[in-house]
Amino acid sequence: MKQDFRQPATTNLFPPRTSLALLIASAFAVASPIAVAGDDQEIPFDDADIYAELNHTDGDLGFHALIDGEPWKRLAIEDTRERRILSIHNRGRLRRQGLTELFFESAEPPFDELTPAQFFNRFPEGIYEVEGRTLDNQEMESEVEFTHLMPAPAANIQLSGVPAAENCDADPLPVVTPPVVISWDPVTHSHPDMGRSGETVEVVRYQLVVEREEPTPLAMSIELPPDVTMMEVPSEFTDLGEEFKFEILVKEESGNQTAVESCFEVDG
Repeated sequence: MKQDFRQPATTNLFPPRTSLALLIASAFAVASPIAVAGDDQEIPFDDADIYAELNHTDGDLGFHALIDGEPWKRLAIEDTRERRILSIHNRGRLRRQGLTELFFESAEPPFDELTPAQFFNRFPEGIYEVEGRTLDNQEMESEVEFTHLMPAPAANIQLSGVPAAENCDADPLPVVTPPVVISWDPVTHSHPDMGRSGETVEVVRYQLVVEREEPTPLAMSIELPPDVTMMEVPSEFTDLGEEFKFEILVKEESGNQTAVESCFEVDG
């Protein structure tokens, strides 16, 4: 809404009851894709990530970017044919102050409006250039590889041994007795139906998000290393509601990621 190298059998570094604090700490060890610096006279950005995100459940794709570095007053992104697809010029007080970080997500129209083939044709594979100018007029540049290698969605999702519903519209939804343990099979290949299908991928991390929508929105999120494919949702969280939505994101080496969503009810 994301980079994929197959690993053998799953090894759970943390048992289901591992503390949330320890898992959060482990997430910082997961590496981000590295942007390649441009000309030696130019300052590279600290982070320059360009990637696609697929919502496999809803059927949509988005073009995302995360850029961070020295304070800048101008920023641009050029595609593989050196065509500018983004241009930002700070104005007034913000130009004098400078910006350091930028994250954006494109619109994500459903596949009946923009097919995967049309999306990938719109954003071709290859090297994209991120360019900027600092407050003291130094040039900034990083080169980022954007690929069409999308990880397959997480499969065989279980909720304490109960198969997950296909989506949140299922009726009835699975009813689970706490503690709720969400598990899935390791992802080792690319998506079978879009992009560069049939290739092996190297997953760099999974992300699990669990949300309560009623009576007020509440969410928890945890990043997991690639050899951990299960997580126990703290009972302190599931005690706060009756119905929950969860999302599993698979991020492969280039940064591309694929998400699946479903819902469950808690037997309280």
